[in-house]
Amino acid sequence: MTATVEPVRIVIVGAGFAGFETTRRLLRHQRSSTDHPIRVTVISPDDFMLYTPLLPDVAGGLLDPRFVAVPLADSLPEADLIAGRVEKVDLAARTLEVHNREDAVETVAYDRLVLTPGSVTRLFDIPGLAEHARGLKTTTEALYLRDQLLEQLELASRETDSAVARARRTVVVVGASYAGAELTAQLRALADEVARQRDFDPQEVRFVLLDMADRVMPEVGEKLGDKVLEVLRSRGIDVRLGTTIDRLTDEVAELSDGTTVATHTVAWAAGVSANPLIESLGLPTEKGRLTVRTDLSVPDHPDVFAAGDAAAVPDTTKSDSAAITPPTAQHAVRQGKVLARNVLASIGTGTSTNYRHNDLGLVVDLGPRFAVANPVGVHLSGFAAKAVTRAYHLFSLPRGANRMAVAAAYLGDAVYPRPLVSFGLVSAEEASFARSQGIRMSDTE
Repeated sequence: MTATVEPVRIVIVGAGFAGFETTRRLLRHQRSSTDHPIRVTVISPDDFMLYTPLLPDVAGGLLDPRFVAVPLADSLPEADLIAGRVEKVDLAARTLEVHNREDAVETVAYDRLVLTPGSVTRLFDIPGLAEHARGLKTTTEALYLRDQLLEQLELASRETDSAVARARRTVVVVGASYAGAELTAQLRALADEVARQRDFDPQEVRFVLLDMADRVMPEVGEKLGDKVLEVLRSRGIDVRLGTTIDRLTDEVAELSDGTTVATHTVAWAAGVSANPLIESLGLPTEKGRLTVRTDLSVPDHPDVFAAGDAAAVPDTTKSDSAAITPPTAQHAVRQGKVLARNVLASIGTGTSTNYRHNDLGLVVDLGPRFAVANPVGVHLSGFAAKAVTRAYHLFSLPRGANRMAVAAAYLGDAVYPRPLVSFGLVSAEEASFARSQGIRMSDTE
């Protein structure tokens, strides 16, 4: 009589790009292997994988939030799914303390632990920032920004005080990297559509884009960055480099250049930091991200692996031995593939490998009729970049139903005006950093 082999318990924390891809590949082994059986458990605060690169399109009213949310139950049907947040990891006991949405506590044991909790918006100790600004890391925040802009423009149209009306029609975005630039461009497009349908001058809606850097979108290089700056300014966007917010209230943003901007809408897209769970581990970190080897294992903990935004993965394509891969979806997905292979190798299936991947470039959608992209080093802008950008996103979405929905929305956008619909389902409190991303004030830098 053959003895029953207990499956190895593999627990994956986080269902972002890295965690989702790791799980998909491990489940292939779970379905087919009898020699080394495994049981995969995924712990995530949400029951979906969020395709974050398209959140600016949600904020701009182009996409429905369901289109960018890939349901885990449908996409990872053989995995044990736990909706909750990991609050504590006991590396010695190999257990996790998980809090569900009602704050009930469950203890989950593991044989192999995969840490892919992702990142949160990077905040700074700026007076009023956490209270009055909103980020763009969740569908909650994207929906809030869309509704907030539409609501403020509606209120401005009935406002008798010109100064108050101007403040309601002013939007401040902090962060001129690709997320901030895309968000500004999409909100600009939404405001232009409001102006067209309500018959007022679109330049009455003012956008101010700030960044402490001396260039817009340094990730795409000087040539494309200059083109982005030119396009943004041609749309009437006030781009101020070397400038950030010093203080924020519910009515005014005080800027580091000594000026003030009256506004009721501030979006903060000035970078990310690793999920606060990483700091609680008490393990070595680099730039706030968990230190890992090139095989994505955690030093001195052979049963623990990490990847994605929360891990400082060595970038072996660079001559600098201290270089780590940037926190992009492209790297996270490819790390997930290596991660699954190496976790299986640690239990005796296959061989381990090191992570190495050349950056294939970035794609940035800048609203109607324009985008920039540098696939494999080829600099594109305008319609060509637009086609590449949208094709890339459609290809990268990991579920056919989502791809079809986004493709239909893109086709509709070419024919019909953007719908000006404000459901008012998300309150300012629900879209706060604390509620939407779980960032406590002690987590800010």
